[in-house]
Amino acid sequence: MPRTKITFDVVREIGLALPDVESSTRGAFALKVRGNLLACTAIHKSAQPDSLMVRVDFDQRAALLAEAPETYYVTDHYVNYPAVLVRLSQVQKDELRDLLASASRFVTSKKKRKETLKKRRT
Repeated sequence: MPRTKITFDVVREIGLALPDVESSTRGAFALKVRGNLLACTAIHKSAQPDSLMVRVDFDQRAALLAEAPETYYVTDHYVNYPAVLVRLSQVQKDELRDLLASASRFVTSKKKRKETLKKRRT
């Protein structure tokens, strides 16, 4: 089966299908859920072109990096943030759908976000 090319338009379509998600701009393309950043174009100069930054907890990021380093990565700029970078040229549509759904749960869970940030500081 041919692979669907993932573009930021495809990311927007998947994201907007999730509850309470809206498209926004943050210097570039962004998705927010209940006003909180969910995902955006990775615009820092350390990110590879056509990369998406998605908010995830540090444990999930570690698992993604270990399981699929060809798809997921992090640069020094993003290392202290609960986020992972996604190479759109490598991610499958179903994987991206699952990742954005998981990220939405993470972003909307204040308790989980606070625990993640506290864990990272220790």
